[in-house]
Order: sequence, then C-alpha cells, then structure tokens
Amino acid sequence: MTEPSAPYQANPSLKRVERGFESVLFNSRWLMAPFYFGLVISLAVLMLKFFMVLWEFVVHAPGSKESDIILGVLSLIDISLTGNLILIVVFSGYENFVSRIDPRGHPDWPEWMTKVDFGGLKQKLLGSIVAISAIQVLKAFMNIDSAFDAQKLGWLVAVHLMFVVSTLVLALSDRWGGDHGNGDKAAH
Repeated sequence: MTEPSAPYQANPSLKRVERGFESVLFNSRWLMAPFYFGLVISLAVLMLKFFMVLWEFVVHAPGSKESDIILGVLSLIDISLTGNLILIVVFSGYENFVSRIDPRGHPDWPEWMTKVDFGGLKQKLLGSIVAISAIQVLKAFMNIDSAFDAQKLGWLVAVHLMFVVSTLVLALSDRWGGDHGNGDKAAH
C-alpha cells in the first residue's frame, strides 16, 4: 500500500490572495440588498395603487352591477397577491442570498419567513403567479359579455395553463430531486 502524499502546501502569498478574493466574492452578496430595498419601495407604490383602486371601487359600488363588484374585488385581490409575491421575494431572497434574519424578539414574525429554502421560494413564487394569472383569466371571463375577444381569452388561458404546467413540473422535479418543498432547511 502506498501512503497518502503530504497535504499540498500552497505559497503563503498566494493563499492570502485566494482568501482575499474569496472574501470579495462572499461579501458581494450585499450588492443584492439594494435590490430588496427597491422591492420594498415598490411594495409602497403598490399599496398606493391598492388604495386608489379601493377608493374607485367604493365610490362606484352603489351604482354598480354585481359583475362589476366582483371584478372590483378581483382587482383588489390581484394587487394584494402581487404584494404577497413581493414580500416572498424580499424576505426569502434576503434570507437565502444575503444574510440570515433573526426573528427573536418578534412574536408576530411569520414562521415561513426564515424557513423557505430556494426550492420552496420557487414554488411559492410560481404558486403566486398561477393565482394572479387565474384572476386575470377570471376577470376576462367576467367581462365576456361586454368585450368578448376570443383570441385574447385564448391567450390568457394558454399562458395560465403554461404557468400551471410549469409549477407542476417544478414541484415534481424538486420531489424527484430530493427537495420535497417543505421549506425546512434542516431536512436538506
């Protein structure tokens, strides 16, 4: 039997360069923080839009038909789902790619925010996108009497089905790949 060779002894100056380079690479994750802050600002803009739509909805509700009320509610749900999508990206992206968030001292901190891994993040994102696209299809269907455009409705349904199929394929590939999408980092 041959004895294993002695561990490779790198040049100390090259080792310092390597450690410095790795430090720069590792700390470059902080370049993502402004992106997440920008998404927080976009959430505030979306909230402003929500209140504008809500105001229009309330003002026009007394004289509206039932279908218009349903469409107004669907518009509000659509905006709130988009807000949820932004929150999922901000918290999960920051936690997964920048720095861990310490939820201690925050009794109302949602459990999922520090437990969504990258596979779970993909599933939550696609789930939200499927819900948003379903609302768009439903809104188009609710408007079918006033402005029926078969081609537009066909495209909306096709895009929605593509999102559904993509979500199913992703969930199956995560399951087959060993990521069961439970969001539990300790299980991986």
